[in-house]
Amino acid sequence: MTCEVDRSPRIMRTSNPSPVAAATGLLLSLACGSTLSAQWVTAPVSAPGVEQRIFQSEAAGTAVSYHVYRPPAYDEHPDRCFPVLYWLHGSGAATASIAPVSGWFDAAIEAGDIPPMLVVFANGMAYRMWCDSHDGQFPMETVFVDELIPVVDATFRTVPRQEGRILEGFSMGGQGTARIGLRRPDLFAGISILGAGPIQTDFLDAPPGSDLSWKLRLQIYQAVWGSDPLYYTAEHPRTIAESNVASILASGTLIRQAVGTEDFLYDMNLEFHAHLEALGIPHAWIEAPGVDHSTPDLFEALGQGNWDFYNGLFGGLGAVPADLDGSGEVDGADLSLLLAAWGDCAAGCPADLDLSGVVDGADLAIMLAAWGTCGG
Repeated sequence: MTCEVDRSPRIMRTSNPSPVAAATGLLLSLACGSTLSAQWVTAPVSAPGVEQRIFQSEAAGTAVSYHVYRPPAYDEHPDRCFPVLYWLHGSGAATASIAPVSGWFDAAIEAGDIPPMLVVFANGMAYRMWCDSHDGQFPMETVFVDELIPVVDATFRTVPRQEGRILEGFSMGGQGTARIGLRRPDLFAGISILGAGPIQTDFLDAPPGSDLSWKLRLQIYQAVWGSDPLYYTAEHPRTIAESNVASILASGTLIRQAVGTEDFLYDMNLEFHAHLEALGIPHAWIEAPGVDHSTPDLFEALGQGNWDFYNGLFGGLGAVPADLDGSGEVDGADLSLLLAAWGDCAAGCPADLDLSGVVDGADLAIMLAAWGTCGG
């Protein structure tokens, strides 16, 4: 048996599959299962500052791994909290980008180009598209949003609020960043959509230059979206953006979309940019001349603007939010400053820890929870 199946729309593009279509999908899964086999726990990656962690997932019903990069400042300043960048990898190999991307951030932090931050590398498997599968067997988005983020906040000294998180990804990870970030903008201060794909309106409409074989494309379509065009559309970033405009605007989340002009995914990214514009969703659109589908080349082409993106979100974020006097410890001096600012607070007032526009009991509670430590 081969992995080739009937390409006809009546089999692969029906929302109510016939017994023939169902059988075809089952045979496809059995014949080609190794390509999309579940690997909730990957092999550990060895890179400076990087370690593998494993947690028990209720949604997946098994152990799930992730990797985290810790900047040197994390261990040097045990009373400080750090913002977190969540990196969503591209297709093909869940761990291939960890060493180069962590090295890129490590060098940038060492050079003082960006502030110290944790970088969390989630496990999205090879071709699971950061999407809960149609059959419920692979709840990729649920594991990431509902489990991994809380696990990271509980395990590390993070800033566990919207302003302490950025979501970023390339290729399949860029698509996942668009989907998850636009659905849950309340979780992230910024979402960075890089060379995103697949974001065409029909997954089976392969873009010129794609290296996915037709049989693998069909296999992914079945494994993730159940060969159901309605589910594919419902989980598409375009649809999520359309249904969530009010929440995206209210969140204040900073959105950027970047792609190389020679990237085979350029056209679909341009279409998505136009879609966001039509919806009135503010975002930065960046074209990198001459750059193809390459993470390091795209990073390099972004230049100073790339540093500005991270610094604009994390640069003004106090590593110790409740440490109002910058002493490295939350103590009586900080309490005095908070009480002196009690009541209405102008925009950017440091004592307004929950960013509500007023210094009140909620801010006091945050400070007391952080007493003597970096807190939250």
